[in-house]
Amino acid sequence: MQFGTQQPPWRVIRAFPQENGTALVHLHNVSGGVLAGDDLHLDIEVGPRARAQVTSTGATRLYRHRHGSPDSQQIISISVAEGGLLEYLPDALIPFAGTRHRQSTRIMLAAGATIFGWEVIAPGRQAMGERFRFDRLRLTMRIESPRDPVLLEDFLLQPDVESLVSPARLGDYTHVATFYAIQVGRPVADLLELERQLREIAIRESCQGCTIWGTSALTSDGVLVKGLSTSARGIQATLVGFWTAARCFLIGDAPVPPRKLK
Repeated sequence: MQFGTQQPPWRVIRAFPQENGTALVHLHNVSGGVLAGDDLHLDIEVGPRARAQVTSTGATRLYRHRHGSPDSQQIISISVAEGGLLEYLPDALIPFAGTRHRQSTRIMLAAGATIFGWEVIAPGRQAMGERFRFDRLRLTMRIESPRDPVLLEDFLLQPDVESLVSPARLGDYTHVATFYAIQVGRPVADLLELERQLREIAIRESCQGCTIWGTSALTSDGVLVKGLSTSARGIQATLVGFWTAARCFLIGDAPVPPRKLK
């Protein structure tokens, strides 16, 4: 595996070979978090038939906006070549009080490419009364196949403008989780079967008033899972469960989770 240009605060830890042939890479932010005015760019390219697993060394902490500074920004660009595989497994995104942040993710998949990924948004330092005390958080994601967009998401959270504790939004839930499994060119019948298998996990792991999970087959090539929870407890284990089932179905073998998840 080759690494391109690295500039602080990003730091890529060397690739570690796994027993299933995947190269594990740790992404580290040496500054300890994202500060007001930061403009971070992450580019990941997976070559033909290559296999990579990218994770972070800890949660991405978003710090208070500083008056006169632009919003912090993180732009993620991912491409997976024909027959390639990427497992993109970052730790939680945690917006602290006063945060103003934009995150944009674009994933381009070639024919036969596969990606498994997740995203978790945590509420901030609840013990300090920071639940949903950030100013503004905008998250966009675009996943494209050679034919059409597979997944488009664009949402803006502004707690002072529209309360997130409203029953029409998050209500009593504090954590938001997303999992996606996409393989370009997979037949619709396969996607419906994968959705059924992931739905069984979602039903089993949902607990009224604590955690709720839902699944949906995309219009082509993949399945999406969304979850809401009142705590971080159990989220990672459930995501690993979705990942394991999806990888066994689409690739034919179980994943090798990063050591921190075992």
